[in-house]
Amino acid sequence: MSALDAKIDDLYSRPLAEFTQTRNALAKTLSGADAARVKALAKPAVVPWAINQVYWHARPVYDRLLTAGERLRHAQIAALEGKSADVRAAAAAHRTAIADAVKEAERLAAAAGSHPAPDALTRTLETLSLAPNPPADPGRLTEILQPSGFEALAGIGIATHAKLEGKRQKDEGQRESRKVRGDGKPDEKARKHEADALKEERAQQAREAAAARAREAEIKKAEAALARAQAAERLAHESWLRAQRDVDEIRQRLVRVKSDR
Repeated sequence: MSALDAKIDDLYSRPLAEFTQTRNALAKTLSGADAARVKALAKPAVVPWAINQVYWHARPVYDRLLTAGERLRHAQIAALEGKSADVRAAAAAHRTAIADAVKEAERLAAAAGSHPAPDALTRTLETLSLAPNPPADPGRLTEILQPSGFEALAGIGIATHAKLEGKRQKDEGQRESRKVRGDGKPDEKARKHEADALKEERAQQAREAAAARAREAEIKKAEAALARAQAAERLAHESWLRAQRDVDEIRQRLVRVKSDR
């Protein structure tokens, strides 16, 4: 890591209110492309800034979230491929990791005088943790992330068709190497056998293609059902967070009332 990158990381780890002043001060110490790069750094919105603070100041919580998201993605993909996978346990662990990260983000933000929206925190943390690839510059988020669907599962259909194509090429090579008569001319019986084999091969390919299409349709149905379930799960989790905040506020109010007696 360069010295400038270390200073940029420090910039994104500071309280949000200090960002612009610190960025401008840093830019003045630089020249040329480095100065232009720093001047172009975007000030984060409060939600991504709070998540950045989890990365910089509560790394174990952040790492657990990404690990839980990766395990859930792998479990979902395995289940859609017909393999054994405990999606329910992975989803439960992921929910817990999100809740812990939201709580930590709120705590760190409140300490710096900021109050990110819990719902947006939850959505961004979920999207971040389920992304197939981690962000190029972790700890430097500037915008709220939105759920991006099931891109992680897009390779399943491609793999299916690649498998069929590989089999076709292999069978074609086998046809080329079939036996001929001793004089080097194709044997009539061999030609008939090859024709029958080619017919059966095409029929098999048609069956496999139909099975692949049916599998793709089932995957899409499963994706849609999973998306609906995750949406319902997010709503339930957000409702729980709101209820938890209400409970905390009422408790604090009760403490104040008792202390005023």
